[in-house]
Amino acid sequence: MQGKLFAPPLPPKLSDSNRRNEASGQMKRVYQVWKGNNRFFLGGRLIFGPDVRSMVLTIFLIIVPVLLFAVFVSQRLVNEFQHHLGELIVGIPVGFAFYVIFLLFLTSGRDPGIIPRSPHPPEPEDDQVSNLSCTASHGGLSSVPPFKDVIVNGVQIRVKYCQTCMLYRPPRCSHCSICNNCIERFDHHCPWVGQCIGKRNYRFFFMFVSSTTLLCFYVLTFCCVSLKKIMLTYECNLWEALMKSPVSGILVIYTFVVAWFVGGLTSFHIYLICTNQTTYQNFRYRYDGKMNPYNRGCTQNFKEVFFSPIPTSKNDFRAKVHEDINVLSSSLPKSPDIAKNSFDLEMGGKRMAVGAEEFDDVQSQISSLAVLERSGTQTLRGSWGSHKGNWEITPDLDALTAEFAMEDGFTDTEKYEKSEEKFSD
Repeated sequence: MQGKLFAPPLPPKLSDSNRRNEASGQMKRVYQVWKGNNRFFLGGRLIFGPDVRSMVLTIFLIIVPVLLFAVFVSQRLVNEFQHHLGELIVGIPVGFAFYVIFLLFLTSGRDPGIIPRSPHPPEPEDDQVSNLSCTASHGGLSSVPPFKDVIVNGVQIRVKYCQTCMLYRPPRCSHCSICNNCIERFDHHCPWVGQCIGKRNYRFFFMFVSSTTLLCFYVLTFCCVSLKKIMLTYECNLWEALMKSPVSGILVIYTFVVAWFVGGLTSFHIYLICTNQTTYQNFRYRYDGKMNPYNRGCTQNFKEVFFSPIPTSKNDFRAKVHEDINVLSSSLPKSPDIAKNSFDLEMGGKRMAVGAEEFDDVQSQISSLAVLERSGTQTLRGSWGSHKGNWEITPDLDALTAEFAMEDGFTDTEKYEKSEEKFSD
């Protein structure tokens, strides 16, 4: 039998309906198979960073001073001022503290502007890709050029290719190594809120920081007023006043230190908003004396941050997906060791696309060939007469078998020739 190969009957192919039924058992939500380091709560409705526990410390640092002020300091102020005014002095910091915590959750518990990962790298021959030389990767495939140029307000900007997300980052986008996501208009990753600060939550972050600054100045001011009232009432010096109200002294020191920190941060971000920069841009590119292509004037920059509509999230974390195909394969690095969604095979001078499921069938058929070769010639001869019509491998299967190497040593032509010799004997 020259030029012929034989195999046991091919396994039956799954119909489209059967495949859908099989896949239905693997349906999951996007947040359940998310490749970033985020933490999800309430069924994917809230998304936090991996260091979400730091929010507990932040809330503690906000709530405890306000409680100390309301319990130990404000009672003296209520007696010193008119009744309704004294109650207002106590109520304002308590209500303001809840407002600050609300802003904290708006900042930390929402999508900051995550750009979805691409299921495959962009085509190197795209006319938008810069003509940079492609280096060969470890798998023998040409890599995507690391940069390309785009135009922003008439200025040429170079954007970088993200190897993890397999996409060219939009302008002012960066990949956060903590959250493992590309963030649109990336500002920084804030450990105090446990989340990246990006296009969709920068407004709330600034409101959170500035409101915390105002709260600190409020408590600081009225603690000083309380100490002043004690000094006037008892005709004592500052040290004696601190002895009579030690909590006021502790809060003065605490709020003074915190006000310097959050106040400085607020001032810095006011400057960034006026010049339409991000923290990442300011520290990396230093636009001083250079042309900032994003700066449209102080008024327009403020409008862009505070009065422009917040874009909707590009991710539906509660959407149902196929874990094995739609999400996991799109997020895994493309290498020869990992099965891809599709494969291009050379068959008689014609390229043929093979889907992932069909590729599994091909692998099972190739494995059956390996079992056949091990079974020896005795079984082959006994079944030759009844299964001749099913045992002949089609040219397509022959090409597929030649394309993929078998792990058990069943290589391209050597094993086939041995099998033919056994048949001819």
